[in-house]
Amino acid sequence: MAATSNPPAEKPVAGVVERNVAALLEHRRREEDERKFHGRIADAVTRLAGSSAFIYLHLLFFGAWFVINRGWTPLAPFDESFYLLGTVASVEAIFLSTFVLITQNRMADLAEKRAELDLQISLLAEHEITRTLKLVAHIAERMNIAAADDPELEELKRDVEPKAVLDHLDEQREKRDAEKH
Repeated sequence: MAATSNPPAEKPVAGVVERNVAALLEHRRREEDERKFHGRIADAVTRLAGSSAFIYLHLLFFGAWFVINRGWTPLAPFDESFYLLGTVASVEAIFLSTFVLITQNRMADLAEKRAELDLQISLLAEHEITRTLKLVAHIAERMNIAAADDPELEELKRDVEPKAVLDHLDEQREKRDAEKH
């Protein structure tokens, strides 16, 4: 009896997707490795400050501070007016907000890089689609296909000029804003 061979199982994603994901993960790993020490500290503090553990730690800390300074424990009160507590909380808020801002700035930089990459890829795709459309239109003309005479096709075959699109968007925004006021 001959052995039957099973066809190779299909991958859940195309090879090109796997390569792109691997390249993106490698790029992200390199960016993480290149981050400065203070950036890593800021991210760690921000991560901690955004956790449930941070809330529970503060409840415990401030609760104990309150209970001790109200004289409800055998420990001697050290901040009966809670002035020191206010100072500690203020200083902590200053540092936490600084760490959060550092992290937000880094995240904004990353978002800007990704947006620029998206724009470049979109412009490249637009260029490739325009070239393909011109080629297909030329083939349709040669084959006397009626769709080749579509007036919209001529407009679509024109290259997109990013500056012209941005200028048009700015004009439309200005026009909309002028109508609001």
